[in-house]
Amino acid sequence: MVSGEIKRLMVFTPPRHTKSELLSRRLPAYAFGINPNIKIIAGSYNSEFAATFNRAVQRIIDSDRYKLIFPKTTLSGRNVRSDAKGAFVRNNDMFEIVDYEGSYRGAGVNSYITGLGFDLGLVDDPIKDAKEANSQTYRDNLWAWYQSAFLTRQQKDAAIILTLTRWNEDDLAGRLLELAKNEPEADQWVVLNLPAIAEAPIPDYDPRQEGEPLWASEFDAVFMRGQRASVGSYTWNALYQQRPKAPEGNRIKRHWFSVVPSVPAEARKAQRTRYWDKGGTQDGGAYTAGVLLFTWEGITYIENVVRGQWSAGERETIIKQTAELDGQRYGRTHVSVYVEQEPGSGGKESAENTIKNLSGFKVYKDRPSGDKDTRLEPFAAQAEAGNVRLVAGDWNYAYIEEMVAIPNGKYRDQADATAAAFNKHTEGGAKSVRVGYQGLGSK
Repeated sequence: MVSGEIKRLMVFTPPRHTKSELLSRRLPAYAFGINPNIKIIAGSYNSEFAATFNRAVQRIIDSDRYKLIFPKTTLSGRNVRSDAKGAFVRNNDMFEIVDYEGSYRGAGVNSYITGLGFDLGLVDDPIKDAKEANSQTYRDNLWAWYQSAFLTRQQKDAAIILTLTRWNEDDLAGRLLELAKNEPEADQWVVLNLPAIAEAPIPDYDPRQEGEPLWASEFDAVFMRGQRASVGSYTWNALYQQRPKAPEGNRIKRHWFSVVPSVPAEARKAQRTRYWDKGGTQDGGAYTAGVLLFTWEGITYIENVVRGQWSAGERETIIKQTAELDGQRYGRTHVSVYVEQEPGSGGKESAENTIKNLSGFKVYKDRPSGDKDTRLEPFAAQAEAGNVRLVAGDWNYAYIEEMVAIPNGKYRDQADATAAAFNKHTEGGAKSVRVGYQGLGSK
């Protein structure tokens, strides 16, 4: 990064494996030694933690060994809060290199960064813990900070290093990699991924064999096996293996889902439920998903999933089209359609618009209560017991991938629609207040 060969670098390593020591403490000191005019801005999950990096870099620069190697790079001999008298700033927030243009500014993420630009930008552990990682609001705020506060401070040809452990596939790294994949002109990242235990396929830059620990002299294989057993699969896969989504699934396991070519012939006229979880736009927001399911002889069949990122008008057209197709195949009286009503006047208006759009169908609006994971539990229990089947379709792969990523996947629209459809279907939709049904016979 200091030589300019790499402009965007992500480094993923397990906790306590020296990533901060190397990249947030020693690398800035080295960069100032090579180029005393370099400007650095370093961010972490809060200002207090960022200040510890600041002080660590200062201690390295003040050391006798450093002065021997880089005699031109020095700091002010006293702590000053202002440079009003021409003194070089040196405090917990910022310091400057004496007689040069170089400066270091530490900041907590979601805080303002004003007055300075950077040639080297460092973001180290922008997420503190699982609570923040699983908060959509926190992840959105972090994304906004990176784009509007941090990224706007870069100088031309600036380099950025993002170093972290992966808590969630929708974390800052996940969003940046998704952006790079979808937008060729966006920042393209070099990724150095070093899991605690080497897994196949092993990249060329990793000299280990499969199963070898990353830092054997400090955390050998025996210790790591004990750590894996102690912290659980969610923490192990996310923080230690840099894989927020475990291959076998987290709460919901991949092997719980059996795919069948079709439903039993005698179940063709069974009552079915289609539930719509509406959300997002055509510009990359949350998906809209409509899940169709029914239960026959104790087995729940997920028969069809319609999913996409559409504008409001497109969404209503597709919901109406889907209802027509369901009615043609099963009969309008055999399919109950539910649409989620989000909180607030906007959610109410959106639900009512869909109700009007589906005039002539068995359509209900639903106001879910309780947290999403709790609402998913009844369906998850049936899946775990082997009582769920997926009817073969091109939607199967995306559906399973989303389900096994819970609770730390980026999307859960299909999961939420499934939970709601299952709960409504099993409790009996006829007990709900019916809205918009015109009493038509089967089509």
